[in-house]
Amino acid sequence: MDIILSNSNPQPIYAQIAQQVKIQIVNGILKEGLLLPSIRSLANELNISVITTKRAYEELEREGYINTVAAKGSYVAARNHDQLKEEYLKKIEEHLRAILLLSQFLELSDEELGMMYQLIKQDGR
Repeated sequence: MDIILSNSNPQPIYAQIAQQVKIQIVNGILKEGLLLPSIRSLANELNISVITTKRAYEELEREGYINTVAAKGSYVAARNHDQLKEEYLKKIEEHLRAILLLSQFLELSDEELGMMYQLIKQDGR
């Protein structure tokens, strides 16, 4: 499981983990039924506390992305791929609406927004 953590990211570490796992599930990288690393082994791999990893797994389970079976481990839950994609599209739409309001307030042109997007996209690679 590929997870990249950043201390400069304003998002807490547990949320970074949960977000990246969700994305890998939605994109089909982590398949339904796949056994995830144990909380302890993932914490060791990422060099973070077990409590942080546990919190990420708890969030993923609460949101239905994983199932945890006592003494067996945590597995990618059976979820409808289209349902997951729809949830993310809804979040993107909410963010875009907020961006639109802010850009109107600042009187930014579509071209300026496009340039900002391209810069952010390049930095994210």
